[in-house]
Amino acid sequence: MPSDPRDYKLDLSTGPSQPESVEGSKSAKPFISVHFACCGVYTRIYRNPTDTEYRGRCPKCGKAVRFVVGEGGTTARTFVVT
Repeated sequence: MPSDPRDYKLDLSTGPSQPESVEGSKSAKPFISVHFACCGVYTRIYRNPTDTEYRGRCPKCGKAVRFVVGEGGTTARTFVVT
């Protein structure tokens, strides 16, 4: 049977030549996961360039949220906004 020209190989192995994971990457932008209960949607909210806060909006209704980064805060990465 002839080979399909659309065939390709995907290397799923891990090794030194593979890029770092998102969590281990120094260039990855920090984010939190937010569930907007108002519309039943999840979204990522990325930290601002000055590393002082996370700001975002519900992608459906536009409800605004702000999470301040500060000492004595939380290590949680997922939040629910009602």
